[in-house]
Amino acid sequence: MARKMLKDEEVEVAVADGGSYDYDLFVIGAGSGGVRGSRTSASFGAKVAICELPFHPISSDWQGGHGGTCVIRGCVPKKILVYGSSFRGEFEDAQNFGWEINGDINFNWKKLLENKTQEIVRLNGVYQRILGNSGVTMIEGAGSLVDAHTVEVTKPDGSKQRYTAKHILIATGSRAQRVNIPGKDLAITSDEALSLEDLPKRAVILGGGYIAVEFASIWKGMGAQVDLFYRKELPLRGFDDEMRSVVASNLEGRGIRLHPGTNLSELSKTADGIKVVTDKGEEIIADVVLFATGRTPNSQRLNLEAAGVEVDNIGAIKVDDYSRTSVPNIWAVGDVTNRINLTPVALMEATCFSALEEAKSDVLVYISSFNPMKNSISKRQEKTVMKLVVDSETDRVLGASMCGPDAPEIIQGMAVALKCGATKATFDSTVGIHPSAAEEFVTMRTLTRRVSPASKPKTNL
Repeated sequence: MARKMLKDEEVEVAVADGGSYDYDLFVIGAGSGGVRGSRTSASFGAKVAICELPFHPISSDWQGGHGGTCVIRGCVPKKILVYGSSFRGEFEDAQNFGWEINGDINFNWKKLLENKTQEIVRLNGVYQRILGNSGVTMIEGAGSLVDAHTVEVTKPDGSKQRYTAKHILIATGSRAQRVNIPGKDLAITSDEALSLEDLPKRAVILGGGYIAVEFASIWKGMGAQVDLFYRKELPLRGFDDEMRSVVASNLEGRGIRLHPGTNLSELSKTADGIKVVTDKGEEIIADVVLFATGRTPNSQRLNLEAAGVEVDNIGAIKVDDYSRTSVPNIWAVGDVTNRINLTPVALMEATCFSALEEAKSDVLVYISSFNPMKNSISKRQEKTVMKLVVDSETDRVLGASMCGPDAPEIIQGMAVALKCGATKATFDSTVGIHPSAAEEFVTMRTLTRRVSPASKPKTNL
């Protein structure tokens, strides 16, 4: 996109007074999209500036940081907590492998929190150095549009400065939102959940997406009692239904209490904690209530109307296939456009049902469900499930899904194979690494079912 932005003759605009712009490209927001766009453009010889809010673990209109949501208050700190929470299960599993653990094993939440914060502070600095080494000018403050070629930056001290640019890239991301129910201010979002001073003993989570499921597993792994509420029959709407069923079963197996088809209607403060009332009249007392119910684009303070940039009904910036807005020289990428609000490795769209939509001929589905080798000794009751979806006419593998240990590492390699056009015959002729879970993908020989285009399954679970 950067090359197109700099070279496309369609968007050449002369400065009215015959002068020149301050920059070829001005980027608002130094998250994943903004940093990538500015670095790439600078590497093509463009003069680039980027503005970002001062660093803070919890975002607001005036707080942010280089690296954005994923690095500061998303994927990275969350995975650190996932790692920390997984040791409880490892300690339990270790006993059947001959390890005798004598005495209490204590968990220090504040130590983990401190180390997590140190890591995101370090990464914030890494992103700043990357930009500096790329020749990008960094400006601290909140950017907004004055017109199609002018950005005004409000500095932390309240002063304002204007910069002109031939092109403007908006990459301000999104922010977690709260459900509008009585007492909503008593709830927290994922931002605060990653920086809680005290670990909750009783947690209620509203939401069935991956953020809700991840925090349920994190807090349960750290010893909390967790109740997970969501509207559908299964969590993870939009994912493969068979994987969703396995996830729900595994969550219950870990002791997480699931409440499908249930919403929250009211929160109130009591002497014992937060009283949670559901739409079914149930009442639960919790130390923490987490709303994991979606995100809203960070577009409100950008003054988009001044430049004529169009947004949709939730404030997402409208863009074309090239990420160009309704104003030819202004572009937008990432969550602020509300397209796929995920970092690339977090979700693979080409799983079962996405693949089914693309296939014109019959689809062949291969599924393997098994007890991982480690679990056969530890006695942990969690199954691994793998799936391949194949076009019957071309033999091309359209999608791969997995639920189980090491799934992210395995699926990343699978994604490369699929992008290269691997066929089922390619998988079948590949030698498996034994013993491993991954080898199951190259040993699936028995067809589970055949689906014709006319009978593509739909789900609203």
